[in-house]
Amino acid sequence: MKYITTIDEREFTIEILEEGRLLLDGEEYAVDFESVDGQPVFSLLLNGRSYEAYVYQGDEGLQVLLHGALYLATVEDEREKRLRAAAGGGVVEKGEFHLKAPMPGLVVAVPVSEGSQVAKGDVLVVLESMKMQNELKAPREGTVARLRVRPGDSVEQKQTLLSVV
Repeated sequence: MKYITTIDEREFTIEILEEGRLLLDGEEYAVDFESVDGQPVFSLLLNGRSYEAYVYQGDEGLQVLLHGALYLATVEDEREKRLRAAAGGGVVEKGEFHLKAPMPGLVVAVPVSEGSQVAKGDVLVVLESMKMQNELKAPREGTVARLRVRPGDSVEQKQTLLSVV
């Protein structure tokens, strides 16, 4: 089965060959991917290199926190992609977007305020978790409508931090 994965508007084709092997854009990799104790933490071994990521199902796809950077990812099989393309579907760039905490942590900084204009990729919140500071960035341009946290606040996973319209 082939899957199309989109990360920050860049598409990757992934084909599962068999247990522990896959093709990523035509290049073969040895992989081992496991959930850590039922948490939203995943361990990935890719050609012998180890990675750890937090993966959370958000409103607009998967939120993947890797090495302190937050990525928005969507995964669909070839059939789903063809059906969406035929129906004229695409990324929704309008409406309200709710930035949610991908993990529990402490809000270190909020460099925006209500009414601030933000561009795609602007830092909205800096969240500290497990002694790492993670920059949570805007997935699209808009205006900060509602700010629900301040520096020093403790937040839970999936808690809404702010909204962008």
